[in-house]
Amino acid sequence: MSLGGSRPRGRRAAGGWAPCAALALGWALGWALGAEPPHRCRPDTALLPPPLRRLGGSALLRAAVPRLPRGAWSPCQLYRYPLGAPRPNGTGPCTRGWHYALPAAGLRANLVTQWDLVCASRWKVPLEQTTQLLGWTLGSVTAGLACDRFGRRPTFLLSLALAVPVGLGVALAMDFLMVLVARLLFGAALAGAFLALYVARLELCEPPHRLGVTMVAGFFWIAGELLLPGLALLCRDWRVLQGAVTMILALLAACWWCPALLLESPRWLLATRQLERARKTLQALAEDNCPQDSLLTELEALSEEPPRPRYHSVCEICSSRVIWKNGVILGFAAFIGSGIRHCFTRNLVPHLPHFFSSHLALVGTEAAACLFVCLTAERFGRRAILLLCTVLTGISSLLLLALTQYLLELIVLTLSVVGTAASHAVTMLSIFFASEVLPTVVRGAGLGLVLGANFVGKAAAPITAIPNSRGFFLHHVVFASFAILAVLSIMLLPESQGRSLPQSLQDGESQRRPPLFRRPPREDHLPLLAPHAIPRDYSGLASSTKRMLRSPDPPREM
Repeated sequence: MSLGGSRPRGRRAAGGWAPCAALALGWALGWALGAEPPHRCRPDTALLPPPLRRLGGSALLRAAVPRLPRGAWSPCQLYRYPLGAPRPNGTGPCTRGWHYALPAAGLRANLVTQWDLVCASRWKVPLEQTTQLLGWTLGSVTAGLACDRFGRRPTFLLSLALAVPVGLGVALAMDFLMVLVARLLFGAALAGAFLALYVARLELCEPPHRLGVTMVAGFFWIAGELLLPGLALLCRDWRVLQGAVTMILALLAACWWCPALLLESPRWLLATRQLERARKTLQALAEDNCPQDSLLTELEALSEEPPRPRYHSVCEICSSRVIWKNGVILGFAAFIGSGIRHCFTRNLVPHLPHFFSSHLALVGTEAAACLFVCLTAERFGRRAILLLCTVLTGISSLLLLALTQYLLELIVLTLSVVGTAASHAVTMLSIFFASEVLPTVVRGAGLGLVLGANFVGKAAAPITAIPNSRGFFLHHVVFASFAILAVLSIMLLPESQGRSLPQSLQDGESQRRPPLFRRPPREDHLPLLAPHAIPRDYSGLASSTKRMLRSPDPPREM
């Protein structure tokens, strides 16, 4: 593996892992910015009859704001009094704004309190979240194309450089429309950095270490998500929090401009026949005691031909058969894993009323899924574990869909936690599996499409959260059915465990589906003779052979 051991290897490891924490902060930032605090209408004395206008404190609240059945103040209604009547005859919307119970997610001000995104304007919060996910989708696709054309490292650095001014634009936005546009571009820039880093890190690893290195990067991502609540408590304001995350990204861009932390992928340079750059990169790896023997052999073979860079487009994936099939199945699995998660987290909301508890619970299930994949996928294979997690996701979803009203609350909670963790495992393993089976020449574009499908699935949560939305049951039915279809599709995938990454389109097309429950026989590396039976002196063996050749043939018996 070219990422661990000595001091230079430690720098390579830091270059591949540490940025994940900063990118996770930018990803999780939307949860804090859109957190809705408890609120109620501000009393409007103009709506009260003259005898009640002199009231104050709790008496004024009782006269102006109705109560809900559970005793809480109504968040969106005020009493309406007929002219001259001492008692109300109905309710109406708020007229003087809202009073918020702060802090919300550790912040004394966020997008909701800044522009009163509650009640009739509550739909704007899911709109902002969907816009951010759209930015991540577009950024994944665009950055994937750039990775295959300009390289992994330039795409990563350019994405980080773009994220800094756009992040400052979010912090300085003057109205909600500016926030939407800036959050869209901010998500696109973060997605580009995430994709380029993911591909570059994977292509620097040998087959036995690819899964471990990627899962460690996943734990750095989870650590970044866990840091968000603490950073929010320190900043206290959403603009300061956005600025702090942007400054972290600016520091990251300044430090990672040094090639010692992140090299260009020599595998991509060889696949696109950029031999001189590949030779320099392999020489730098060799100086750091990180030799890439297989790539050096390929470099020597290609050096006999004139160097002509050769790039491939995403359209070539559509013209292939095996690569297209693998990409579609894994993109579909990633879409299912992220889209069906809302069906499980919805059952956890009543048990996790506070932002910090819900945030920690969701991140905890993600950490459990990452640990499970790390411990099992290398031992039992990618395809078998992906199939198992998809089956668990589908079964949990079907049981909750059919039997929620008949099951004990503890069983519903257990199924929801298992389904959430399994869906996380399906998503992360689908993305990793796709990065291994897609050939190097189109790995960026292909993985960008798979990541884009993942973020489209995540958009199901904010869309179904729109007020007066009636589509949750249909959403649950559709995704539960898709999970069963994904189980059947995953069996058509090849196994990538322990195999070298495919370089060319021909390598990608040559991948075949092995038996699911029977591994191919291992190669026999035993010598023909046992070590103690091999003679140390071959002179006697040579002389006896010569005598046999000179002697006449013995007479044959009749």
